Amino acid sequence: MKRAVLIFTAFFLLCPQLDARPYKERVFQEAWCRRAGGVMEYALPDRTRVDCLTGDFAVEVDFAHKWAEAVGQALYYSFMTKRKPGILLIMEEEGDRRFLERAQVISKRLGITVWTVEAQEMEGR
Repeated sequence: MKRAVLIFTAFFLLCPQLDARPYKERVFQEAWCRRAGGVMEYALPDRTRVDCLTGDFAVEVDFAHKWAEAVGQALYYSFMTKRKPGILLIMEEEGDRRFLERAQVISKRLGITVWTVEAQEMEGR
């Protein structure tokens, strides 16, 4: 039994992590923030980090299915930095449109700016 646990643990520690996504969130964050002239991973006093802080916006970058979490983070970062709230949603597939629509409905009401980036935009980068 100990041997099976050891083999199982070694397999997961030594094998590269299996991730269906061709690009991590950080790749999109870096590309977008650089184009926006922002500061990446801007640290707040409570040790949370704004994904991209520009002169006007505190931006949370996330995959489309995490839109609700992004809304909360953008609002908090906006409050803490006295910048406008912004969200960059990473669109990976056609089905992500439903998440974008949800984000747009609430963002319009709360004054959050929403941008999108298509995963295909990273090809040939």
